[in-house]
Amino acid sequence: MWDQIYDPLHSKVLSTIAAAIPVVTLLILIATNKVKAHIAAIIALIVANLVAILIFTMPAGLSIRASILGAVTGFFPIGWIVLNVIFMYQLTLATGRFEALKRAVGGVTPDRRLQLLLISFSFGAFFEGASGFGTPVAITGAILIGLGFSPLAASGLSLIANTAPVAYGALGTPIQGLASVTGLDPYLLGAMVGRQLPVFSLIVPFWVVWAFAGWKGMKEVWPAILVTGVSFAVPQFLISNYVNPWIVDIGASLISMACLIGFLKIWQPKELWLSPALRGRDESAGTAPPSKALDTAPLTQGELWSALTPWIILCVILLIWGTGWFKNAVNPIFSYNYDIPGLDKAIAKVAPVVPKPTPERAQFLFQYLSFTGTGMLIAAIISGFVMGLSPGRMVGIYGRTIKLCAYSLITISAMLAIGTLTRLSGLDATLGLAFAATGVLYPFFGTLLGWLGVALTGSDTSSNILFGNLQKITSEQLGLPPVLMGAANSSGGVMGKMIDAQSIVVASTATNWFGHEGTILRFVFGHSIVLACLVGVLVMLQAYVHPFTAMVLH
Repeated sequence: MWDQIYDPLHSKVLSTIAAAIPVVTLLILIATNKVKAHIAAIIALIVANLVAILIFTMPAGLSIRASILGAVTGFFPIGWIVLNVIFMYQLTLATGRFEALKRAVGGVTPDRRLQLLLISFSFGAFFEGASGFGTPVAITGAILIGLGFSPLAASGLSLIANTAPVAYGALGTPIQGLASVTGLDPYLLGAMVGRQLPVFSLIVPFWVVWAFAGWKGMKEVWPAILVTGVSFAVPQFLISNYVNPWIVDIGASLISMACLIGFLKIWQPKELWLSPALRGRDESAGTAPPSKALDTAPLTQGELWSALTPWIILCVILLIWGTGWFKNAVNPIFSYNYDIPGLDKAIAKVAPVVPKPTPERAQFLFQYLSFTGTGMLIAAIISGFVMGLSPGRMVGIYGRTIKLCAYSLITISAMLAIGTLTRLSGLDATLGLAFAATGVLYPFFGTLLGWLGVALTGSDTSSNILFGNLQKITSEQLGLPPVLMGAANSSGGVMGKMIDAQSIVVASTATNWFGHEGTILRFVFGHSIVLACLVGVLVMLQAYVHPFTAMVLH
């Protein structure tokens, strides 16, 4: 068994810099826009292997096996979700149902700012709660681009909006993952996250509209933004603290959508915002095909149900697919779990990341029926038949979808390979230990550790599993409540979701803007850092300022 080494250069500063080389390489290559995303991901994967083998002394066989495991995991389940969401979208385009959906949204409001609130924040939060793992960005990005938003607006704003709900995504999977590695009660962790993120559920809707339309444009629709934020934040707090952490996003999103749609029946802004582009300079507007004016003619009852039927089918199936009873029923039959020979339990995490040496599992869990992407494929096929498509035509559309998504799937697989390798080689833990050495400022930097974890792994669940126990150990050493810092890892992590490479590729693919990942990254990066720092400030207040500390203790 190979023990991970966290200070191979016998200098914490130099070892931390070495550990950061792969992710910095990836971000620089993507941000320059001079290297295509799939090439950048492959180059960064090679760099990660070299760093792991030559500096962190990971045996080459383990490094290569870890990379292959990550690449396969990148397609199942993440790439599988993206492929089948785009397939569903293509089916609705082919049958004209998406045009009817656009008219339905236009019937609620023709104002682009309010459409953005409804689709990217409230509707997206529902899919985050039901399935997570890239689903909300894929769906909301595709819908917004179909509504005529510019590619940068559709992709970038979908990413920013998909933050506050992430900690409770996929029916609370990040909370369950955090509880599993820390030994803390998931209900206490969920409640603590519910005393942090509602603040940002109020802020993010304002933030998204400000990023799209500017300060003046935001002020003109502040009543609707406030309704959206309050109607999500209050249920988010109440459900997480007094019910359970599993249904938070589902309940809060449904209430938020209902309140916003109801409010818009009695209130509309004095001046409509009809521009689909970001305020100021939006070069992506010129790369999008000319969009037709949004038809706001009322739909008949039959046309409305016809437009909504595919998405209702998708919602119902994803709700079923996300439940524990469904997974427990089908996984024993329809799954193949493969322990990777020569890798599973061949690597040990050691102190100070864990109290005692702990073997790392390396399994490929091929739960092919319960995968969210499989549920989407089944929903798409059912919807295709309901919409009158023949099997032959659906196969043809699926083939074109594979061709459309090919480079994106390669990119996602390579990025997951990097994430898996950095986890198993100890590179991630080396970066985490650097954050843990910040003393009295640890509540702030510990929150940013969660942000870093999601930026590296692409998942709040993975970040919680990676750094959750480190948060617990460090907080106990510093006399801080472990439940506070465990929750902070998850709450800070949600702000890293918008800059993780796989989410950016999902967004670019959903908006048919593949190849412009650098532009998307540059747009969202500043928003991500500022919002993560604000979460850190809140956690600092909870740790040290009495009125806020009471939120932790009671």
